Amino acid sequence: MAEMTVQVVTPDGIKYDHRASMIVVGTPDGEIGILPNHVDLIAPLSVHEMKVERADQEHTVNWVAVNGGVIEIKDNQITIIANSAERKRDIDLDRAERAKARAERDLEEAHAQHSADQVRRAQVALQRAINRINVGNK
Repeated sequence: MAEMTVQVVTPDGIKYDHRASMIVVGTPDGEIGILPNHVDLIAPLSVHEMKVERADQEHTVNWVAVNGGVIEIKDNQITIIANSAERKRDIDLDRAERAKARAERDLEEAHAQHSADQVRRAQVALQRAINRINVGNK
């Protein structure tokens, strides 16, 4: 069976490193599925839930909350350089829920102050918190 190596790297180090038979990632233009022998590619990533079907464990799916970054595909080596990322098993749902509530409050305050910069930061924080919650609940 053909497989590829998937590695997710953040400023904090390697967050994911396994062999996979398929992955699905989110880009600003939508989701893309990647199978072994995919054409070489470099693309930006959005905040998304990355799905990884493990090659070494049939029918095993791992989920990773990826918060932006870039994907490079070359010779069955998938490298994701992300701003931040968390595996499902590492997500603290209570903490993610608190982050979501905080981001919602910040968003309301930013709208009230008519601060476009603060609105954008609060929207990104909210999107990241929701992404973590979604992956944590998989």
